[in-house]
Amino acid sequence: MNSLIKTAALVGTDAVAEAMRQINPDVVAAYPITPQTAIVETFSQMVADGLVKTQMIAVESEHSAMSATIGAASSGIRAMTCTSSQGLALMWELLYIASGLRLPIVMPNVNRSLSAPINIHCDHGDSMGARDSGWIQLFSENAQEAYDNTIQAIRIAEHPDIQLPVMVLMDGFIISHSIDRLDLQDDTSVQKFIGSRNPAYSLLDSQNPTSVGTFDSLYGYFFEFKRQQEEGMINALNVIQEVGNEFGTLFGRSYGLFETVGMEDAEYAVIATGSAAGTIRMEVEHLRSSGVPIGMIKLRSFRPFPAKQLAELLSGLKAVAVFDRSDTFAGHMGGPIFIELRSSLYDLEKKPLTINYVYGLGGRDLSEKLVKKAAGELMETAQNGFVRQTVNYLGLRE
Repeated sequence: MNSLIKTAALVGTDAVAEAMRQINPDVVAAYPITPQTAIVETFSQMVADGLVKTQMIAVESEHSAMSATIGAASSGIRAMTCTSSQGLALMWELLYIASGLRLPIVMPNVNRSLSAPINIHCDHGDSMGARDSGWIQLFSENAQEAYDNTIQAIRIAEHPDIQLPVMVLMDGFIISHSIDRLDLQDDTSVQKFIGSRNPAYSLLDSQNPTSVGTFDSLYGYFFEFKRQQEEGMINALNVIQEVGNEFGTLFGRSYGLFETVGMEDAEYAVIATGSAAGTIRMEVEHLRSSGVPIGMIKLRSFRPFPAKQLAELLSGLKAVAVFDRSDTFAGHMGGPIFIELRSSLYDLEKKPLTINYVYGLGGRDLSEKLVKKAAGELMETAQNGFVRQTVNYLGLRE
């Protein structure tokens, strides 16, 4: 295991900026939007101070930021950008272009609600809105994970069996603007871990000319391109774990598709992602110390979604509660994680009863009291043998 260069107290945005400095991307094109702005402010100062060799491009919108990043990545270099909320929404058409061109772009996204009404605080509606755009999505519970995920994302995106862009997600203000203790690796170790980018094709290679973004309609191969894209996402299930294990061997913090607490003997389980995992973990551990056989799954990889692995883990349990920090507005079908999880469990012979809790929209606080309330309802559901209400909105004003 490599020794640490230092232990630091940083807000989440500075932790991500530090990871970007150590990655030393060739190009970063970005536009400010709260609460992401602080990442690029810190990183651009690093560029100005000569701490990193990145070509910083100040653009006129997030649409332009992703356009410039796509152009840079097509040339075979490492290119990154950052965004949040409405900025991610403005990138919409470019997200599909980046993934369709199989460009290994890494983009930290600071999760923030989408208007209207205007709200600058956290929920996962922005990234969940882009869940089917072909991007890998990795959630972070805290600043340490945001730092670690950003570094690992380079290896994941550039893996020859994947070649897909990656979003590194962290909760706005709760992580982005809160001070956390984290361990930072030395620059040499990070550079050795990520290695150099060796693209198969480059738009600027005049000796081996290639086309990027060609017209493919009528009797072309669009369908086959999309099927290959799906194969890259399937391959990511293994690669994310391989990269996470290697990271753990080198730096002492291993990562997988998800993390579990007390699932070895659980009869009930709670599934969550992002910063809420800390609050939920505390209540789950408290309940377990009282003799309640409850466990927790902290989902790290939402895309690709580890359907098979979760189904195997949850088979035979009495009841499962899924916490979603966004809604699908699909007529009371529940949040996106709940829909994915319920589909994953469909073919099990011994399916647990499933309940959805939509919480924290627009930054609404998730307290231990609310988690305790949900856990009580979960156990009551198991005892009754049926779900009284499938989709619940936890923490609404009365």
